[in-house]
Amino acid sequence: MSSYEVLALWWVVPAGLALLGYGRSLAGVTRAQRAVWVKARIVEVGQPAHGDSEKPGIRVTFAFQDPATGQEFTLPNAGRHGDAIQEAWVGREVDVRYPPGQPHRFLVVLDTVGEKSGRNGPNCAVVLLLIGLVIHATVVRGYPWALLGFGALLTAVGAISPDIRVARARNALLASAVAVPARVVAVTKDVYTDDEAGEIVNHTPVVTFTTRQGTHVTVLSRDGIPGPGLSLGRDLTIHYAPTDPAVYTPDPAADRRSGAKSIAFIVALLLTGTASIVIGAAAL
Repeated sequence: MSSYEVLALWWVVPAGLALLGYGRSLAGVTRAQRAVWVKARIVEVGQPAHGDSEKPGIRVTFAFQDPATGQEFTLPNAGRHGDAIQEAWVGREVDVRYPPGQPHRFLVVLDTVGEKSGRNGPNCAVVLLLIGLVIHATVVRGYPWALLGFGALLTAVGAISPDIRVARARNALLASAVAVPARVVAVTKDVYTDDEAGEIVNHTPVVTFTTRQGTHVTVLSRDGIPGPGLSLGRDLTIHYAPTDPAVYTPDPAADRRSGAKSIAFIVALLLTGTASIVIGAAAL
């Protein structure tokens, strides 16, 4: 078999990985499916120190019960324990998973869509397969097929994207937002190096506020606070959703504009994809 023939079989790898992943998911033997899933409640909230990195998120202590033994565990999330907590208050519940019999190895999972079914991996393999098919069609069949494939990809991405749903849900929650006083109690600092831009410093204000129900909330606020690097000690107003303090904004107008941009971007993807399919079909 020549090297060209071997390269022509590139699709075998992503297709095989996808089939293997979906097979394991259907059999219920993926790591996520074999794990123990429980609700963990935050019982203690720490405050990030001024100048620390934002990467670990907010350090909290979780309490949860192992359903197999009934034993209660109270464990901190310091170290490698899954998703970082960006909004924390005593009493907040999140999903955690861990290998059976090993609750100390728990992982926080803030977005469980696709995670519990174990299909995130094979879904990524399918995306790679589709991208490869578009490139392959471009090389072998020419630009009309490239337009068809490119348009199909854009349309599929726009159709399955949750951005429109998320933006609308957020707008609905913030439509009845409650305004309360807040304060920047610390500012995290992370330094990145870029070959072109050089050293990039990223600051994230640590904001605290108390809900109308008396719940003390600590958040890492990345957007809506001007001059974040100089915001330590600044008093401001936070608008939060009464049913979920994790949905908040220091600038409602900017938040609505951001949501509108997300929706417009997805609509543009769908229109561009549809146009590419039409032009590609006409050029065949």
